Amino acid sequence: MAQFDMPIEQLREYRPDREEPSDFDAFWQQTLAFSRGHGEALFTRVATGLRNLIVEDVTFPGFAGHPIKGWFVRPVGEIRGTVVQFIGYGGGRGVPEQWTMLPSAGYALFVMDSRGQGNGGSASATADPVGSGPRIPGQMSSGIEDPDEYYYRRLFTDAALAVDAVRTHPAVDPSSIVVSGGSQGGGIAIAAAGLSEGLAGAIVDVPFLSHYRRALRITDANPYNELTRYLQSRRGAEEEVFRVLSYFDGVNFAARSHVPALYSVGLCDAVCPPSTVFAQFNHYAGEDKRIEVYPYNGHEGGQWTQLRRHLEFLDAVLGSEARTESAETVVSAR
Repeated sequence: MAQFDMPIEQLREYRPDREEPSDFDAFWQQTLAFSRGHGEALFTRVATGLRNLIVEDVTFPGFAGHPIKGWFVRPVGEIRGTVVQFIGYGGGRGVPEQWTMLPSAGYALFVMDSRGQGNGGSASATADPVGSGPRIPGQMSSGIEDPDEYYYRRLFTDAALAVDAVRTHPAVDPSSIVVSGGSQGGGIAIAAAGLSEGLAGAIVDVPFLSHYRRALRITDANPYNELTRYLQSRRGAEEEVFRVLSYFDGVNFAARSHVPALYSVGLCDAVCPPSTVFAQFNHYAGEDKRIEVYPYNGHEGGQWTQLRRHLEFLDAVLGSEARTESAETVVSAR
């Protein structure tokens, strides 16, 4: 795929007007208030072959108290901070052995399962108990007739409550938490950053779920194409669909986040076009932000090079403190 969007000089200045409903903040405040107070997170120690890491199976109450699964993986000994990791489209939490890089670098890692997904090679353990009206296969049009029923209302709420859940763990410093994700995970991470207080940072790689109107006009790649196909059978519903999507646009969440942020973009990315990423980055409210640009990469972004940038970023925002835990520590059920 060649570069197809704006030249990089224009991308760096691209700051479109936000499509933001007047009750955006009230909508999310009410959503979170409705979903909090449904119980506490349960952390259960599990045996693995990861001899230098402690692994716990997590269940915490998400949207409306629905049970959401996760993994909590942390090193034996020093913990330099905690990363809450969100997963790309179609993926699930998989197995704990695939989440070892950050714990090996001294960070605790909380991996949130994505409700109703997990058919992309990494299994999920979390169902979505909420039904949906007619939709295109996938999640993008699930419940899209009403912001209260839209799938991402539930998933974004799960993400904010995942931050709440990990803060209750005795090994975690509640002020040393970074949210992170790529693609859909990046879209979830910026939502969590906009909805959570007291984070230490955000890592947002090639984010999906951003600047929807432009995305649908310049790419026919999935998953945005799910919305295009939905509108093919809902002629005349375009403006109502974009109104619903405005409650879930990463550009609007970015305008509400002030913590240090590391972004990345691939200039050949047809899945999450560069202008949709820069629209979000340029609206990001925090002054301490940077974006890694990969001119000849697509949706894979910077791959391992970007993961090394993650470590540098985490060392900068979390590396000054460490909490120590013995190998014998067992967290009791909560």
